[in-house]
Amino acid sequence: MERRAAAAGPMSGPSTSACAEGRALALASTSGPGRPRNVLDLPPELLVEIFCLLPGVSLPGLAAACKKFHQILSTDTIWRRRCRVEYGVSENLRRLETVGIACHDLYIKRINPRVKSGRFVKLLPDYENMEHRDVYTRLLHPYRNILGLWQPDIGPYGGLLNVVVDGLFIIGWMFLPPHDPRVNDTMRCKPLFRIHLWEKNKAEVECMYGHKGSHKGDIQIVKKDEFSTKCNQTDFHRMAGGRQEEFRTWLAEEWGRTLEDIFHEHMQELILMKFIYTSQYDNCLTYRRIYVPPSSPEDLIPPGLFKGTYGSHGLEIVMLSFHGTHIKVTKITGDPNVPAGQLTLYVDVTRPVQLPDIEYLRNFDKLSRIVLEIHQQVQRDQQNQEHWQDSTRCNADSSQPNCNGVQEPKEQGAKAGGVSTKTEAEGATAGGPVAGQPFVLPVGVMARNEVYPRTCRACFYGTGLIAGHGFTSPERTPGLFILFDEQCFGFIWLDLKSFSLYSRIEDSLKSAQAPFREAFELMLKSMQSWTS
Repeated sequence: MERRAAAAGPMSGPSTSACAEGRALALASTSGPGRPRNVLDLPPELLVEIFCLLPGVSLPGLAAACKKFHQILSTDTIWRRRCRVEYGVSENLRRLETVGIACHDLYIKRINPRVKSGRFVKLLPDYENMEHRDVYTRLLHPYRNILGLWQPDIGPYGGLLNVVVDGLFIIGWMFLPPHDPRVNDTMRCKPLFRIHLWEKNKAEVECMYGHKGSHKGDIQIVKKDEFSTKCNQTDFHRMAGGRQEEFRTWLAEEWGRTLEDIFHEHMQELILMKFIYTSQYDNCLTYRRIYVPPSSPEDLIPPGLFKGTYGSHGLEIVMLSFHGTHIKVTKITGDPNVPAGQLTLYVDVTRPVQLPDIEYLRNFDKLSRIVLEIHQQVQRDQQNQEHWQDSTRCNADSSQPNCNGVQEPKEQGAKAGGVSTKTEAEGATAGGPVAGQPFVLPVGVMARNEVYPRTCRACFYGTGLIAGHGFTSPERTPGLFILFDEQCFGFIWLDLKSFSLYSRIEDSLKSAQAPFREAFELMLKSMQSWTS
């Protein structure tokens, strides 16, 4: 045990022993005249309870303090509790089947963990006799910085990876949208890698990519909030039928259909392009940390992750966040036109749109005129704001009343793009459509999924980002943001005459909260630079 304590020594804190002693003496202060004079006089069972309350990173320092502490900290109960409290570890071996271990293999291994015959050699380590101290110091603590949400660097396509502690494993789950166009279906999860303890209590990384089972891999923590994975046996990704079989298998997983079922020629080209691009990485990827958006009581709906329809590109994952009186919808996954990380929708909640009667709403031209009038007003407000700012700078530089000879009112420029204060924003929202207002798509608007809510809570003016292939000539175009309810929203792209429907991702995402609001804002800016 001395060797293990020394190995874990760097995690210790300088004042741990003093804190433990002070807490121990406080707990023992009610024991009467014969109370202990120092922490070493406390009974072992009380020390065990005290040490269970300390963070795991402090325990190795205590173990090095004296022989008695060293002996007590070999108690597995202490480390078991730290694993459970700090990382949520639960030793439910039945869950191992979900990470690629068959019940038959697991059964044989559990009956005789040291079996050394046939194909069951080294299927699993001896979990029954594993010490939680080793789990904490050699698995959970060294890899704690890769827990949470990540976006892989796969060119324009991006992705969503959630790294979690699952039983005695650390697993990287890739979240995939439902098959197009079933936007209301649940997300699909695919394990890309797993980390666990193996022989000699050493953490081992396994690549889960491909169809031949787990194999050797590697993880390197490049820098803060960034790590990379590498597969050391890419032959496990290959299929006997060659690239054609690999493509058919990938297509069935990605789209839930065959290429012959997809009649649209442009969609076939996009699908083939994505397979060629993404398969070249062979699970050797770089990941950057992302956070779920923070919430506040003023938000119209809880912010979060949604899955939405994007025409021939299928379903993509987006993140909805609130920024004062505006809503930003950022792509987590993307496509060759508008890549991951870009701001796909930008909505002004101070500019509600009063929908016409249901019969007039069916007329696309009628709805288009309403939205375009707001769009033109926004452009005029922005021009006036820019003109006022230029005049102010010129006035400051020349120390003259106005270098253009035009006196601007002081109120001009106090608001950017119209109403901007919280009170006015609430008033504008309150003056919008009431909950349960009938809604129907105008005739001629294309929609991947005709199953959408027929009532909405509110509608707002917004812009959507469109671009040519390769993110060329990006342009923000006007559209209508439709808030159906807390779980669903939509957007009508006027220039494209198309409709996107978005549904909330309900999955629980662990270790995904930003430490503070500024960290989330900085992450959003960084995401755009990754794919610009």
